[in-house]
Amino acid sequence: MEIWVNPKCSKCRTAVSLLEAEGADYTVRRYLEDVPSEAEIRAVLERLGLEPWEITRTQEPEARELGVGGWPKEATARDRWVAALARHPKLIQRPIITADDGTAVVGRSEAAVREALGRR
Repeated sequence: MEIWVNPKCSKCRTAVSLLEAEGADYTVRRYLEDVPSEAEIRAVLERLGLEPWEITRTQEPEARELGVGGWPKEATARDRWVAALARHPKLIQRPIITADDGTAVVGRSEAAVREALGRR
């Protein structure tokens, strides 16, 4: 199990605390320092069953500067979104937990973190 975190994020800290409390075997990836490649982002999206615009933090200043709010949310624009997430990792929703069974969740709630724990 791996969790992508921003240590400044309270949701990330809460998720890590819950993983610790449950004795989970996991690794932490500080994705702002160890930036995921486009291929890694595509793989996580597949595991999540989501599109890149669904994990994009569109209210971040960088998102507004890029104008992502006006980008099309369709298959033909998918590569553009993935490239933006790889170049601007602050835009990636957090935390993302990849479970050992090949799935992943965006762990913003206790229920989502517990869902990932159930998939170990």
